[in-house]
Amino acid sequence: MGIELITILIVLALLGLMALGVPLGITTLAVSLGTAILYFGTTAGFFLVSANVTEVFSKYDLVAVPFFVFMANVLERSGMARELFDAMAIAGGRFHGSIGVQTSVVAVLLAAMSGVMGGEIVILGLVALPQMLRLGYDRKLAIGIICAAGALATLIPPSIILIIFGLAAQISITKLFTASILPGVLLASLYVAYILIRVRLNPGLAPIYDVPETGLPFFRRLRYLKGVVLPGLLIVVVLGIIYTGIATITEAAAVGAVGSMVIAALRRELSWTMARDAMRQTVITVGSIIWLVIGAVSLVGIYNRIGGDDFLHGLLSSLNIPPLAVIVVMMLIVMVLGTFLEWIAILFITVPIFVPVVINLGFDPVWFGVLFAMNLQIYYLSPPFGPACFFLKSVAPKDIELQEIFVAVLPFIGLQIIGLLLVLFFPEIALWLPQLTN
Repeated sequence: MGIELITILIVLALLGLMALGVPLGITTLAVSLGTAILYFGTTAGFFLVSANVTEVFSKYDLVAVPFFVFMANVLERSGMARELFDAMAIAGGRFHGSIGVQTSVVAVLLAAMSGVMGGEIVILGLVALPQMLRLGYDRKLAIGIICAAGALATLIPPSIILIIFGLAAQISITKLFTASILPGVLLASLYVAYILIRVRLNPGLAPIYDVPETGLPFFRRLRYLKGVVLPGLLIVVVLGIIYTGIATITEAAAVGAVGSMVIAALRRELSWTMARDAMRQTVITVGSIIWLVIGAVSLVGIYNRIGGDDFLHGLLSSLNIPPLAVIVVMMLIVMVLGTFLEWIAILFITVPIFVPVVINLGFDPVWFGVLFAMNLQIYYLSPPFGPACFFLKSVAPKDIELQEIFVAVLPFIGLQIIGLLLVLFFPEIALWLPQLTN
């Protein structure tokens, strides 16, 4: 049986099981086991699948994921997100759209504290969305800001996606973190510019945040930022020891986890109940990620063993188009896969195949990793399965329908595509900082 037919049958099996409602981790694991048994027999098939999974779990950097998730959960439960938002809203002053702008800035800071997209959108949905709706913000503008800004956690270090990408592509996670900083700031700047232009054309979309504190002189307003000092210091310490090489990614993540508990204790928010809830949510989040990793890694490993990687490498390399167009084709493939697969499955299925082709074409895999993460941001917002939209729906007022959320994010998807194209055609946006720090 030819590899072309095998590829089609594997895709059909995946779609069929998912259509029956089988969880994606179980689906990919079942298809990989079935393929391995058919090709290599029962004993050898089980051995090969388990060997592929064991190889991934032996990678030390993967331990950073539960540490960063735990840090995010502690920061969320200690009330720092709400205090951060209130402080930034006051420091921003009085102008139309100030809360929308400050929400985007807060989203960048929260992303740097967590690296977990879902949790950030839930926090912003609980803290910022009610405030904007109370002030009379246009609903679609407010919803779009929350979803788009919340998705920045896929790109801003310490992004869990970049950690997993680095492991799958076998490239430096530190370089990925460094390269993603400017693209992340670029996207946030595009959101802020869009908000300011919209409210300049129609001030009624975003009324002024009119409280006495916002009328104070600028330097007096800065004193309200004292609540930002400790979490800001934690961000600087965690990322600083990564970039300076003092500690590995995993060690820095452990420092972040301990530091978040120290900050919670200093704020008198640390309790056994809070720590237990944070640990419980960490187990749930990481457990779901691990099952997806097991299924995706086993499927990719078996598919590559039967010649799938050579087939797809040859297919991509033989395209009679310019090298940059090949990268565009890869981005389009990721977008298509995003309509029915989870991000981690997309990553493990495509990255081991794409990255060698990217290197052979003469491109920097770190730059490609940033493009990949930016592409997944688009996936997070895109209907009909955009996870960001569902996360917001879970905490939004009941009168906000899912369809309204999907419509609200469309302009921001356009901004994400603009950001992706800028980094695609101007790689220096991503590569300047890594080159500077070499």
